[in-house]
Amino acid sequence: MTQVPAPGLRPLCEIRAELGAPIEKGGGPGGRWRIVPIIGGTVEGERLSGRIINFGADWQNIYDEGYAELDTRYLIETHDGVTIDIRNFGLRHGPPEVLAQLAAGETVDPALYYMRTNPRFQTGDPRYSWLNRTMFIGTGERMANAVRINIFEVL
Repeated sequence: MTQVPAPGLRPLCEIRAELGAPIEKGGGPGGRWRIVPIIGGTVEGERLSGRIINFGADWQNIYDEGYAELDTRYLIETHDGVTIDIRNFGLRHGPPEVLAQLAAGETVDPALYYMRTNPRFQTGDPRYSWLNRTMFIGTGERMANAVRINIFEVL
């Protein structure tokens, strides 16, 4: 019987999303909710590069158990003028002291916490249509006023 190969990863790009001030929405049992505006940024990669348009946000659920669900939606304008929608769902968690440092806007080694995402791209431009039908995974780093995500194509 032939064994199904394990998936591989190929680097796609690095996204650096600039963030506005969070909008606290309150919360309910077990957590709180907030929206973090995405106000710009850059996309750098061999097959995908451009800028992030000031139009989008991260809707976050932050749970008392010590983890956050990240649900972002924003727009990329490529170097050659194509608009691409990105939706990126993720999780972030780590030791309480590390999460407190992140919340305070301190620089923290991303190896000290878990931040993974599942980006999905959508575009109508045939030059980038391969993005519509490909799976991706990202590893992230939260900074004081930005997020850096390295995105990999799942092979």
